[in-house]
Amino acid sequence: MSLLPYIGAIIAGLVLLIWSADRFVEGAVAMARSFGMSPMMIGLTIVAFGTSAPEMLVSATAALTDAPALAVGNALGSNIANIGLVLGITTLVAPIPLKRTVLFREFPVLLGVTILVFPLLLDGELSPTDGIIFLALLALSLYLMSRGSKPEDAPEFLEELEEMPVMTTRKATLWFIVGLAALILSSRILVWGATELALSLGVSELIIGLTIVAIGTSLPELAASVASALKGHHDVALGNIVGSNLFNLLAVLAMPALLNPLAIDSDVLYRDYGTMTAFTFLLAAFAYGMQKKGKLARFEGGILLAGYIAYTVVLYHAAR
Repeated sequence: MSLLPYIGAIIAGLVLLIWSADRFVEGAVAMARSFGMSPMMIGLTIVAFGTSAPEMLVSATAALTDAPALAVGNALGSNIANIGLVLGITTLVAPIPLKRTVLFREFPVLLGVTILVFPLLLDGELSPTDGIIFLALLALSLYLMSRGSKPEDAPEFLEELEEMPVMTTRKATLWFIVGLAALILSSRILVWGATELALSLGVSELIIGLTIVAIGTSLPELAASVASALKGHHDVALGNIVGSNLFNLLAVLAMPALLNPLAIDSDVLYRDYGTMTAFTFLLAAFAYGMQKKGKLARFEGGILLAGYIAYTVVLYHAAR
């Protein structure tokens, strides 16, 4: 059978996924405004959640349709793509300024979570207990990042909020519902196309999740980060990636753990989680090492992108 229907489903699913995520966030933000939520809390919760909504819905759908390996691949692959591909390309477009709040509040939380999650996977199983711990860590992380936060600490959130349309509560509710419904539908289409493509090509769902699905669900971050860099607002990129990776690691990975527990292959633990950890700590080394210069330069971006290409080559050979 031709692969075109599956490839078409993946493309259509990704396009609808990206569109629906934007509508969902706009509706949710407008509803939060009408309820009197502060801009800082909207930024730290709804906007941050919105960037990971595609990954979360895809992982939940994959878990519910007996493809939990695809869900795990999506979570870890998106984090790897966010640092190696998205941040690598963005830094090549324009050096990224290093914000003190990201370096000393958000980055330490991500590094700590990355270390804490690893022992939970060492038993070779992603269980409901793990999922509950992930969500508890997410709540703790949001608390630590919001503690003592001031609006001036995160102007990128305020800029994003200012660009979002002001709606009536009725219209906001409508877009929220439409966006959520479209997210669910597009996730189902994408997961179907991805699983069928994996079956047709004779490769694992994990590999498809780590590559095609992960890159696809990271496209919004890539588009937003490159657009911000071109507009001169490239100080947004690093904070967005750190926040997105935190949600992917705790909220997205919790989906298969809670909905369809599975055994963790050693490749996932050492090759994929190991690569994600290596990228995270390499980025941290670059960020703290370049603190005096105040920015990540194109050289560091080139190394991150080269590392991502090397990882993709490893996956290609693993799939053969």
